[in-house]
Amino acid sequence: MGQTKRVVCLVDDEFEDLELWYPVYRAREEGAEVVYAGPEKGRKHIGKYGVPAVADISYAELDESAFDGLLVPGGWAPDKIRRDVRVQEFVRRMNEAGKPIGQICHAGWVLVSAKILSGRKVTSTPGIRDDMENAGAEWRDEAVVIDGNLISARRPPDLPEYAKAFCDVLYGRL
Repeated sequence: MGQTKRVVCLVDDEFEDLELWYPVYRAREEGAEVVYAGPEKGRKHIGKYGVPAVADISYAELDESAFDGLLVPGGWAPDKIRRDVRVQEFVRRMNEAGKPIGQICHAGWVLVSAKILSGRKVTSTPGIRDDMENAGAEWRDEAVVIDGNLISARRPPDLPEYAKAFCDVLYGRL
């Protein structure tokens, strides 16, 4: 197990269950503490396949100095998460601090709305490729793309490579 790191995972209803739980468990295996942040502290959010996640803190409590990394799951939740100005500001501050930001599938929408993709190399589900490119990103059809502090993946089949890459960046192994 590595040193203790704190990671925040953004949640809202209809997240893609595997895209939330797989990287969370992988980070926990490394010794990281993972905290869920949602619109309202204590609120239960249900994934697309029925697995719940409860927000430990609210978006209003997000503070980049309290976290070493950020995970954004895919599913339909990112379309809700991306609309919150507090989340957009938090993502920008995490990016400015060079802290690892992991996103998979539709989670790229959150980074688009935070306006941090200009000139960055990323991947996502092909369904939002146009959104990523229109935000100024160089989109690649690869299982995992690492560009500095940004770690991105396409879909659930990419989870093993994605979760490992996120942890490698989080713990300074890459």
